[in-house]
Amino acid sequence: MKKYLVLFFAIVFSSCGSNTSIVNSWRDPDVTITQEQFKKVLVVALVKDEASRRITENRIAAANPIFKTSYQYLNATSQLTKEQKLKILQDENFDGVVTMRLVSKEKEVNYVPGTYTGMYYGGFDGMYTGVYGYGFGNWYGMYSPNFYDPGYYQETTSYMVETNIFSLKQNKLIWTGTTESQYATDLGQTIDAIMQAVVKEMRKDGSLPPK
Repeated sequence: MKKYLVLFFAIVFSSCGSNTSIVNSWRDPDVTITQEQFKKVLVVALVKDEASRRITENRIAAANPIFKTSYQYLNATSQLTKEQKLKILQDENFDGVVTMRLVSKEKEVNYVPGTYTGMYYGGFDGMYTGVYGYGFGNWYGMYSPNFYDPGYYQETTSYMVETNIFSLKQNKLIWTGTTESQYATDLGQTIDAIMQAVVKEMRKDGSLPPK
């Protein structure tokens, strides 16, 4: 059954475009994902906004049946102790947990200069002067394809997200990494890009087999 988690990481996120990169990561040198034989994995998105939490968890869980969203199992457990919550997961036969936590969010404003598309005014004195003798039609035909696109200010947002993978059988963290996502505009695509960066790093450090 170990192939399921490996195939999930290897196939689902293999073709996503990305403005996301790994900032740092760590793995347990004695454990690899393939050794864990995960059959049922809980997905936990630690964000304040409930809608973003559900979008994140659903995005990952929809890709493979072994992944289950935390809001289905833990939403009514706020008064329970850590031990009681772990027992719920054990009783539900979970053997792994993937968590995503927003570490920081930064906004930056940049000025994008304007551009001119068309003929350059300098050096065309004869042509430009001659237009006056041919009426509006000639002028419009010459200059209508030419335009100026004014500059503007663009606000971009970058996100730092921590992704962890836990083994419940061993009750320990086996992999963790922090990613930075720049120019993020779509939450779903950003989640895909984060997982792609995670997969790439896990292949690099030996947590997952190479392609």
